[in-house]
Amino acid sequence: MLTDWVLPTAIGIGLSAGAGFRVFVPLLVASVASRMGLLPLQESQAWISSWPAIVCFATATLVETAAYYLPFVDNILDAVNAPLAMAAGTILAVSVLPADQEWLRWIFGILVGGGTAGAVHAGTSLIRLASTKTTAGLGNGIVATGENAASIGLSVLTLFIPVLIASSVAVLLAYLLWRLASGRSDSGPRKGVI
Repeated sequence: MLTDWVLPTAIGIGLSAGAGFRVFVPLLVASVASRMGLLPLQESQAWISSWPAIVCFATATLVETAAYYLPFVDNILDAVNAPLAMAAGTILAVSVLPADQEWLRWIFGILVGGGTAGAVHAGTSLIRLASTKTTAGLGNGIVATGENAASIGLSVLTLFIPVLIASSVAVLLAYLLWRLASGRSDSGPRKGVI
């Protein structure tokens, strides 16, 4: 049973990480991959590979990608896309996880898929905020290009090397959490230093 969850979990993590960068890119990649027979989806999530869904995801991808190049709009999108990224991550994870226990699949999808997408999105939002602060928004286009590339790259590579992508995402998120935790513990006043 555990081995039945390894590959789908890896795919869910990779696609969810892509959703943390851009909400609709991994949904579009998953829908096209499923349509081509590269990505098996659970029956309850088969709507993702329907033609109306592909058209909607493609349109939303173009709009979202272009909007991130607009100053000020990109910062608003970061706030709006936070819950959307988590929802997309959850849906993507649930769509590929085994259907043995529906409630377990949704709980796992929320925790792993939504959590991964939320963590990645929070990190990219902080990067954009720093870019806005230090470059008055002029550097945000570079950030947006990097996010686009990361979302497309993660989403596509997840289809072919899911365990490597998921492992890389997990290691990177663990490292960033460790840095964040150690940074807070070091930020207090130092005793004994004059």
